[in-house]
Amino acid sequence: MAVLPIRQFGDPVLRERAREIEQVTDLHRRLAKDMIETMRAAPGVGLAANQVGVLERIFVWQFDDTHGILINPVISERAAETLTDDEGCLSLPGITYPVARSAAVTIDGLDENGRSVRLEAEDHLARIFQHEVDHLDGVLFTDRLSDELRKDALRVLRDRALGLPTSFQMPDEDAL
Repeated sequence: MAVLPIRQFGDPVLRERAREIEQVTDLHRRLAKDMIETMRAAPGVGLAANQVGVLERIFVWQFDDTHGILINPVISERAAETLTDDEGCLSLPGITYPVARSAAVTIDGLDENGRSVRLEAEDHLARIFQHEVDHLDGVLFTDRLSDELRKDALRVLRDRALGLPTSFQMPDEDAL
């Protein structure tokens, strides 16, 4: 197994929609194992394949004492209730912002052996699943922020990319 380089904000692969996997192979199983090792080394709680430069619909996750691999994930049900909590990303290190997500989801996909699976998740695990499916669709968590928060996040990321000192300040509560 290997720790893979994680693509960072600005890399175009993060904005592309990953393609469906037609047949799960040993190569996919190896990729998933490497992604789990990469996620844990980062450390993180989820990692989508495009974050390591692979444009295929696969993500890995870890929550409490459980972890998993999901191939061709589709969120089939979303709770109407939303929860807002701070969210970060391995591809946008060092920033967190409050993001509203469905409080519960049902997600369908394939396991590492190509068998159909259906998972139901609430709270933090539901947030992880939604975040990773967004990645596979080329969506970053900053896309889900209010205009003011998104501008602030982009300023911080731009300054960091240019090597400028940044002072992160949370905007007024009215902006949330």
